[in-house]
Amino acid sequence: MHSDEPVVIQVDDGAEDGPGIATSSNSQPSMVAKMLGLLQVEDGHRVLEIGTASGYVAALLAERLGEDNVYSVEIDPALADLAARNLHAAGYMPQLRCGEGEEGWPDVAPLDRLIATCALRHIPPTFVGQVRTGGVIVAPIARDFWSGALVQLTVHGDGTASGRFRGGASYMPMRSHRPEAGAPVDSSTARSRRAGSGPAGMLTLGFALYAGARLPGVSLWHSEKSGRVQVWATRQDGSAATAATGEDVWQYGAANLWDEIEHVFLEYAALGSPVAEEFGITADEDGPHVWLREPHTRVLPVV
Repeated sequence: MHSDEPVVIQVDDGAEDGPGIATSSNSQPSMVAKMLGLLQVEDGHRVLEIGTASGYVAALLAERLGEDNVYSVEIDPALADLAARNLHAAGYMPQLRCGEGEEGWPDVAPLDRLIATCALRHIPPTFVGQVRTGGVIVAPIARDFWSGALVQLTVHGDGTASGRFRGGASYMPMRSHRPEAGAPVDSSTARSRRAGSGPAGMLTLGFALYAGARLPGVSLWHSEKSGRVQVWATRQDGSAATAATGEDVWQYGAANLWDEIEHVFLEYAALGSPVAEEFGITADEDGPHVWLREPHTRVLPVV
């Protein structure tokens, strides 16, 4: 059956006794099409894919560019073997390697394009260094406050890469970029107050990008049912908060985390509630820097 849905192909990194968490999938076809469109490949381009998985994206790239111009890295030996078998059965033989994706593929640099089909917490310097000046990197970025957004970056001659966000994208994280667990929440510190800002208005990707840059280390997730929105926020220091439509806010830990989030939300509203595509990101040796509208207008963390 053909459907526009991702298909899980591995759980628990292949372990037999894990909790049943999906760790690899065949990506949603429409998202693959969007990412390949953003990659802007041309005849003769050499492309590196990070995260071979089933081999689906590598096959599409090989069909477009020829298998000699396609390189793909997969960290998991079982998945790397699966991808090779799938690709060879379909008549494609791109260049495949089993190894750490964050390292890229130094021996084949410089490349024209790089695409990551796993979520990154930041753009590794190795990626920027292995793509030629003027080349393009397309990847999903997932930080604490937001689950994922696509970036389309152009590599510059000074060793940096920059570009705009291109909408949401939910991908499983690269293994070396998985988030770390924070401190436990102490429920005995619970305190409540009336909410100043309803949680529903905070669920846009634009606000998530802004708040993620202003409040690094704060994670936010939500649920929606019958018109009721509830959000939970945590920080690695053990501070936490929860808010729901029409209900009081509860805060935990040493800091008033919801107060901080509401303050940043008011800042965002005062800026005109910019949409996600007005934000961009620059990757350099100091890490990712989110900016609003122009690269020189960085969104700095709250001091």
